[in-house]
Amino acid sequence: MRVRASRPPVMADVARVAGVSHQTVSRVLNDLPNVHPNTRKRILQAIEELGYRRNLSARALVTRNSRVLGVVSFDTTLYGPASTVHGIELAARAAGYFISIVSLKAITQESVKKAIQHLAGQGIDGIIVVAPQRQAAQALTSVPDDIPAVAVEGGRARKVPVVSVDQVGGARLAVQHLLDLGHETVWHVAGPDDWLEAEGRLKGWRETLEEAGRPVPEAMTGDWSPRSGYEAGLRLPPEATAVFVANDQMALGLLRSLSERGVRVPDEVSVIGFDDLPEAEFFSPPLTTVRQDFTLVGRHSIELLLDQLQGDPPVRQRRVVVPATLMPRASTAAPRA
Repeated sequence: MRVRASRPPVMADVARVAGVSHQTVSRVLNDLPNVHPNTRKRILQAIEELGYRRNLSARALVTRNSRVLGVVSFDTTLYGPASTVHGIELAARAAGYFISIVSLKAITQESVKKAIQHLAGQGIDGIIVVAPQRQAAQALTSVPDDIPAVAVEGGRARKVPVVSVDQVGGARLAVQHLLDLGHETVWHVAGPDDWLEAEGRLKGWRETLEEAGRPVPEAMTGDWSPRSGYEAGLRLPPEATAVFVANDQMALGLLRSLSERGVRVPDEVSVIGFDDLPEAEFFSPPLTTVRQDFTLVGRHSIELLLDQLQGDPPVRQRRVVVPATLMPRASTAAPRA
């Protein structure tokens, strides 16, 4: 039996479609025992078919009084996602909200969809999805229309407003800094192909060299880890005098590799990173890098979400870009004459 689309489905509709009692549906929703596996499966299928969300969620969406915001993030052991979530949490607390976090080890459209559904079932007031990978950005179509949502990074997601750091602009700052020092060209250690941030930094690197009429070397690809930076350093050709590395952790590995090869930084090769890790100024030598303002990213994310909670529909078309900042230190210098 189908439910009319004129109203949201309720628990009684689930019971009717599954052919069980209201109490049995309640037991499944609360994950209680003594429900036959086939019955449980039939109820879960009915919930999926009807698009049912618990009354707690529906009530919160109407009253906006749960004071809890959901955050879907990816691998918070990485500096960027972890710092982004921290910035969101600080801004949420300042606005009088708590956050509930779902951290995913693997990003797929299905995993993001399930995380969003899980948070929606908790009665959250809105959702922020930290979407640094293409699949996560594509999964934003899974956000229900009646739940306020914001994407961080998120590419060109159109369903929800997006907050992102200017990755292209940050890369341009890095490359232009090296060209201004007198380097003929700049080599690049890129991040993983499926990361939007890596894509933006690669784009900014290439465009800056092309616009300056400089040779564009073949980019090397890492996985954000120091080891991949170390391995890139082993492949760096003798003619390279400047390297833009897509994050500071890979830059750390590159510095180690160059040191073992007897290549002096910055006397023979200048190295610049991206992120401005707290440890970056204590690298040897202190690392020139590009800083991302994760606190500002968090603040804008919460502001866009609160705008929606206050009934501002045009916000769904908004995109906020946070500028990146060059942090010059001792790892870059003019090339040797």
